[in-house]
Amino acid sequence: MAAIFTQRARSLRRRQTPSETKLWQHLRAKRLNGVKFFRQYPVGPYIADFAAPGKRLIIEVDGGGHAMPSQQKYDAERDAWFQAQDWKVIRVWSNEVETNIEGIVETILAQLTRSK
Repeated sequence: MAAIFTQRARSLRRRQTPSETKLWQHLRAKRLNGVKFFRQYPVGPYIADFAAPGKRLIIEVDGGGHAMPSQQKYDAERDAWFQAQDWKVIRVWSNEVETNIEGIVETILAQLTRSK
């Protein structure tokens, strides 16, 4: 099971959305306060878009499909699971990544200074 999960994460890394790619350019190589982020990172039964395990921080980039009620319910359940495992989740819209990357980076930096 773990091998299948790892393969799925690798596949998702190869198929990043343009918004994920843009945000990754700011997160990779410890560019934010020296914090190590991973993309498409397995956390329990889920794969987070981006995660900083050392800070217990997950960042999810949501496209338009996440506005649908069924997806919102799934996202809320998923976020609750992450939070129960002591992870903080930041959700950003993909169009916001395209239009306000500086604001998103500031939000992430603010959370990093509050995290463990």
